Amino acid sequence: MSLLEYSEVTEKKFIVLDGQPYEVISSHVFRKQQRKPVNATKLKNLMSGKVTEYSFHVSEKVEQAEIDSREVKYLYNNRGEWWFNEADDPSKRFKVTDEQIGPQGKFLKPNTVVEQFLFRDTPMGFKMPITADLKVTDAPPGIKGDTATGGQKVVTLETGATISVPLFVNEGDVIRLNTETGEYRERVGK
Repeated sequence: MSLLEYSEVTEKKFIVLDGQPYEVISSHVFRKQQRKPVNATKLKNLMSGKVTEYSFHVSEKVEQAEIDSREVKYLYNNRGEWWFNEADDPSKRFKVTDEQIGPQGKFLKPNTVVEQFLFRDTPMGFKMPITADLKVTDAPPGIKGDTATGGQKVVTLETGATISVPLFVNEGDVIRLNTETGEYRERVGK
């Protein structure tokens, strides 16, 4: 168990706060007028998926969480339940909730292998791929001269997610997108 000083609580680190594991999403050390420095952070609870803000003061130390991980394969989702199995043992199936999977789950294709975090042998959140290549299943036609909205249209992907893409993207195209922001990156094929 190692303790972190207030200024060492930085992005992408895992900490234990009130007995719960958190991932540090953002941190900013600053001074308010003549006071002592403060580290204002945004923390994501790895058990519930909820994001909270917390300020660490100079005198505070926090325990660094020891997070293990394992590879799991996404199978399917149904009525808010997301089903996975262990990558090396298909008979070990388990389910998680919408909150645990997070907003990036809508870009998961069946049979995708992702990393699942474990805290004291308790399953938690997931590390999703940053990019995904998905097929466009439904796209309205791009109308010539329809650039008043910046040349964008909303399409449906094979996972059921909808995103905004440029007008030249058509049904059947395979596009690459950023799963963290849900933004279109490029067209990669048909």
